[in-house]
Amino acid sequence: MAIADAPTHDAEDAPHLVVQGLTKVFGPDPESVLPLLRDGIDKDEILERTGHTVGLDDIDLHVRRGETFVVMGLSGSGKSTLVRCLNRLIDPTAGTLTLDGTDLLALGLKALREVRRHKMSMVFQRFALLPHRTVLENVAFGLRVQGASREERERRAGAWIERVGLSGYEHALPRALSGGMQQRVGLARALCTDPDVLLMDEAFSALDPLIRREMQGELTKLQRELNKTIVFITHDLDEALRLGDRVAILKGGRLVQVGTPVDIVTAPADDYVRAFVEDVDRSRVLKVRHALANDARGSAAPDDAPRISADAPLGEALTALAGTDGVLAVVDERGRVLGSLDARTALTVLTERPPAA
Repeated sequence: MAIADAPTHDAEDAPHLVVQGLTKVFGPDPESVLPLLRDGIDKDEILERTGHTVGLDDIDLHVRRGETFVVMGLSGSGKSTLVRCLNRLIDPTAGTLTLDGTDLLALGLKALREVRRHKMSMVFQRFALLPHRTVLENVAFGLRVQGASREERERRAGAWIERVGLSGYEHALPRALSGGMQQRVGLARALCTDPDVLLMDEAFSALDPLIRREMQGELTKLQRELNKTIVFITHDLDEALRLGDRVAILKGGRLVQVGTPVDIVTAPADDYVRAFVEDVDRSRVLKVRHALANDARGSAAPDDAPRISADAPLGEALTALAGTDGVLAVVDERGRVLGSLDARTALTVLTERPPAA
């Protein structure tokens, strides 16, 4: 049974951040390595022959406005190098990088500072809070750099502190907070300047599993309200599939696959991706809409059939089906019946595996 395509992202036709041919080589003469990369020489051989390290090799990405775009890979895959190229903490060796049509690589230092102050914010893995400043001062720091008045800084920072659930901690120092609380401060600080693009470099990986999942839920909730363009870096596939509208998988500095979570799980590009997704809980990734039984006509759903959202996880549908004798009516956000779902269909979709390469 073929899996239906995921719903099209609202901003699909509005590229926001465009990366083309992005390459980063570390070493004394990085441009000398580019011909070797064009000839297909891999990074290990380049290191052995030249002493240069290839961080990224010819990366092409189009990040849509308002989407959460997750970049995933193991240690050494180039994901952190990529996110640091996006705000030019690291300058790439070759390629182009544009934000709303502006060539970021052509910007001088002053113009680049303005982009970092007003267009992009970053949340780091190790919080990167100023230890001698209070929660309020940390959250307001970006506004201070922008030149906002003290009254404006405290008003906006206070609103964000409340929004991330830290009311009452405004005057606490970071050392008085747990790891999860500190990362909430980092998130509030990044969002307080109202950036167009939020870069998150393994932002939750230093947290324990329960707090990490809580922060993932918090980010998802905030994104539904704010509709920011988010580039999220992670080495955790479950996190990537939970958060990402689309996911890019890197290996050895090269792009292996880009797709929705459903694409990644049901149609892995190669054996490397297939090994990643082999043990994924598909019941949390696949949605009810991916298993509609009658081509979205709904004719087989009785009027009294229990209803379930097309965007509900398929695992939730199986739980609901366990309490029925027949089918569920699948409905859209307006309550219109799109089709029906029975247990056999749901289980078939969940147990299908893509063929080996």
